[in-house]
Amino acid sequence: MLLKRAFSFSSRSLQQQRTVVRPPVQVAGIEGKYASALYSSGVKEKTLDSLEKDLRQVKNLYDTNNEFKSFIDNPLLNKLKKKEAVEAVLKKQGISQQAQNFFGILAESGRINKLPIVVNSFETIMRAHRGELHVEVASAEILNKKHEQALSDALQKFATRGQKLNLTFAVKPNLVGGLVVNIGDKYIDLSMASRLKKLDAVVKGSI
Repeated sequence: MLLKRAFSFSSRSLQQQRTVVRPPVQVAGIEGKYASALYSSGVKEKTLDSLEKDLRQVKNLYDTNNEFKSFIDNPLLNKLKKKEAVEAVLKKQGISQQAQNFFGILAESGRINKLPIVVNSFETIMRAHRGELHVEVASAEILNKKHEQALSDALQKFATRGQKLNLTFAVKPNLVGGLVVNIGDKYIDLSMASRLKKLDAVVKGSI
């Protein structure tokens, strides 16, 4: 009920509001349902780009402001008061009314603590909307440009025709060596840490 009501603020016809625009990719979980509903609303209102900007700004506030994060994550606060407070904070941040209403519904439904996952789900949908294949590469050390380009060329085969690779690189020393690659729904673990873990399991199993 709340999810349906979340997008009833459109000034367009009731018939258009009832029309559901399916996202280019399905995202699992309740957070995926909220993100998909917002995508549908954004397509109909022609506000996808501004919504994406708003959601990134809200997530950045969540990631960088401990007071805001603690408030969002607190399960003991009254839902309606939480909704009012969230909408007031976002209004001061210059967030659009459409995005304010969306996060207000998350708060009222008791799911505002899903904020970062919902935003990530919306980003996944938007990347598919733009024809991008998101790839996350984690390595034990910083890769030079030559290695990054070689990886990009090798990973291009996972992209379908017309898809653009969107690569992000991160350094995780705990990998010891090698790489871990997340590409779409695929996970490739080529790290030394993983190999050592498997070796340790084999050794323990033989004792």
